[in-house]
Amino acid sequence: MNKEKIKTYLLDFQEKKFFNIKKRDIILPDTAKIQTIIGARRTGKTYLLYNKILELEERGIPRKQMIYLNFESPILDDLSYKEIRDIIALQWSLFPEIAKKRMYVFIDEPQAIDKWETAVRDLHDNFNTRIFITGSSSRLLSREIATSLRGRSISTLLLPLSFKEFLSFNGFAADINRLSTENKAYLLNYFDKYLEFGAYPEVVLSANGEEKIKILKDYLDLTIYKDLVDRYKIKNTALIKNLIDMAVASCAREFSVNKHYLDFKSRGLKAGKNTLYEYFSMLEDSFFIFPLRRFSYSKTTENLSIPKVYLGDMGFLNLYSLENFGRRIENAVFLALRRKIAGNPALALSYWKSDAGKEVDFILREGRKIKSVIQVSYEMPDDKTETRELDGLLSCLDEMGLDTGLIITRDTETEKRIGGKTVKIIPAWRWLLD
Repeated sequence: MNKEKIKTYLLDFQEKKFFNIKKRDIILPDTAKIQTIIGARRTGKTYLLYNKILELEERGIPRKQMIYLNFESPILDDLSYKEIRDIIALQWSLFPEIAKKRMYVFIDEPQAIDKWETAVRDLHDNFNTRIFITGSSSRLLSREIATSLRGRSISTLLLPLSFKEFLSFNGFAADINRLSTENKAYLLNYFDKYLEFGAYPEVVLSANGEEKIKILKDYLDLTIYKDLVDRYKIKNTALIKNLIDMAVASCAREFSVNKHYLDFKSRGLKAGKNTLYEYFSMLEDSFFIFPLRRFSYSKTTENLSIPKVYLGDMGFLNLYSLENFGRRIENAVFLALRRKIAGNPALALSYWKSDAGKEVDFILREGRKIKSVIQVSYEMPDDKTETRELDGLLSCLDEMGLDTGLIITRDTETEKRIGGKTVKIIPAWRWLLD
């Protein structure tokens, strides 16, 4: 370890200025446990750490009691896990007055360091520290936490902006229960943009549609080459790109890896079935996709079902010229529900499908208790569409023995009583903000 280089790195952080840091709804709690923030690249994990640093400073904790380490920085790329504890000693040498005080250690992307979890456990167990970690790999973090940090850590999933955060980033504020005609028009316009370009912070804050698309393309390339090809040493880049194409095209639809394997085979493309399953798992690991399994009270049956696939952000659909706003709104609802279950491990999410092929988009449950049965339709312009959506919902309610279901649309608000069942139809923007 080049101590002088590391000292300069530590001192540079002491002088770092944070500009235009926008707050997210997620607040990192005060806890002695190691806090891990996981999510796709560019969702704002680092800025969440910056927010925590600013919060600590507002509480009177000086910057000298904080260390920020980004292990994707070339300055730190030659560190070994054994040298991480030495950084604490270097900080003490720079600021001897803090030697007996609590240190706050912020670590970005530790997976770049082999056996990083051993060093983090050492800092947690043997020093007076509070530790915050970010990572863009759910599999790596969960595996290492399970083996070395179990019981010592809590995890927070950070997705792209919620609709509430999206409005805040755009400077829009209004009482949704007292909207004027003008504010309602603004709100619907923002909602359409939310569905169209997605909710990555940089995309939301960019100036125009062309720039937004360019940023999304860069993010997709980053996912392919940084999170997949480089991380997993993938040689068949054409295959992973094909799988991504198919996953995006299947957004909000069932996705059978086996079916796509047979399709590849029929076209004479080389693709092992196990390889395709591994690549699919890698896409999930990088938070590019989220598979949703078919509802069953049997966990084994549910896990073996064909999943529906949702994207980590609706904006990626633009790169494939998929203008279907029905899929976009369903994806947005999925992400909102995914945030909800991330904050409550007792909750589970699935989709429902009858043997006759009737479907309901989302079943939210807690244990064996069904909390919500939700159907999503961008709009119901005719009786045929309404009948289809209601038919699936009512069939599901009958099977579950429930009296109330929900249909989420772009901007319809009403309530129907059908055969003793209550169906509430509400605008997505209201549901997302409620």
